[in-house]
Amino acid sequence: MTGRPRAFDIDDRLECAMRVFWRHGYEGTALSDLTAAMGINRPSLYAAYGNKESLFRQCLDRYHRGPGRHAHEALSEPTARAVAEHLLRGTVEVITREEGPGCLLVHGALATGPGSAVVRAESAARRAAGRAALRTRFEQAARAGEFAPGTDPAALADHLSALTYGLAVQAADGAPAEQLRRTAELTLRLWPSA
Repeated sequence: MTGRPRAFDIDDRLECAMRVFWRHGYEGTALSDLTAAMGINRPSLYAAYGNKESLFRQCLDRYHRGPGRHAHEALSEPTARAVAEHLLRGTVEVITREEGPGCLLVHGALATGPGSAVVRAESAARRAAGRAALRTRFEQAARAGEFAPGTDPAALADHLSALTYGLAVQAADGAPAEQLRRTAELTLRLWPSA
């Protein structure tokens, strides 16, 4: 005996959930917000996605593959400066969208209570993985002689990560895209090229 087939598209509804978490954060999102946005009832949500924590994790995956994919794509650029440019410009584009504003990885689970420690740790681990990938890419660029003498690739990766997350906070505070672009451009003008 098989269950009834789902009457909704899993990916479409996941997109809806991602947008709710992106706008309101993990703790600011109630199950009733999710079911209303997704157009499904609680039993269907649980059956398709698991609990709220599991759904949030799936939304983080979707964000990484979708709106946040520029962060991964940037690592394939031919030079470290091109990596930074792709990352910063992509970040400004994503964090100023109507869906946000801001970044799901930054404010999605940054401020949570003790009951959400697992979600907060998951988001922190994903941010750390992004910094580590950037650091590895910049170490590769340093070995290729792309940086001015004395440039610390790890510190540069940390700086760029802090800048992208800071831009996301400013976007969430209502900073206009042009202001955020000027901030990003300053970093690119000061880039420590060889």
